[in-house]
Amino acid sequence: MATTGQLRQMLRPDSSRQLISRVLNKLRSTGFVDLTPLPDSGRSRTHAWYLTPEGSRLTRDLPVLRGRPPYPITSTTAASLKTAHTLTVVRSHLPFAADARRLGHEHGPWDWTPEVAHPIGEGERLVADAVMHYTVTDGGHRRKLRTFMEVDRATMSSERLAAKLIDYARLWSYEPQLVGRQRARQPTGTGMVWLRWYPVFPRILFVLTGASHYVLYNRISDLQAMVAQHPLVAALAREVPMGAVVLEDLEEHGPTNDVWTPLAGGEPRSWTEL
Repeated sequence: MATTGQLRQMLRPDSSRQLISRVLNKLRSTGFVDLTPLPDSGRSRTHAWYLTPEGSRLTRDLPVLRGRPPYPITSTTAASLKTAHTLTVVRSHLPFAADARRLGHEHGPWDWTPEVAHPIGEGERLVADAVMHYTVTDGGHRRKLRTFMEVDRATMSSERLAAKLIDYARLWSYEPQLVGRQRARQPTGTGMVWLRWYPVFPRILFVLTGASHYVLYNRISDLQAMVAQHPLVAALAREVPMGAVVLEDLEEHGPTNDVWTPLAGGEPRSWTEL
């Protein structure tokens, strides 16, 4: 789900808004996409586009989308319930895409996967708002960065937000225990579950919005307190870079400026230097 303006910034930043609109309206006429009005948009004609079930079926086998979790939206009502959070997640992606184009790094719209779920044990799972793949290029050197993204619109308590760090620590430390015939076939075990998807555990970034800077920095302080006080989260922080930023600062200054607060403590810095 995205607005016309967001799709233009992601896919064709040098093209006109009218060109993107023509393409989207043609797809709507064939039943592959539909739109829903944005909340609080007043009298404006702003709306968000989303794939219909037919559009989801058409695209699910595209190579660039293979393996992505399908979350088809079945009605305009269902779309409206997801609009606010989904569009904020897309807003969080756009500064990274713009920075990559400006700096010559490798990152595009297919390097951002929303709503990625992983098991954390006891029948529970963690769902990251997005997983980002980003490659920093510097001369002949390439540095791959993988990131779990959490977007907070200040709609939940600060304590509940900070508790997400416990879930990430559980994922980091979770090693499934095989039983019965599985144990006999693999006596040495399977290792940490996240190694099924990542060679290195992704860094964790929180993007906050929906309140004043004073409130949002208090929420960041609560994230830092969780790192300091919870033993498993503290162990995670010693191995995995973690940071937080206010979305409006991210949009104004860009992700490679010193706008990120390290959750383990220290001065603000670029997300690549956490």
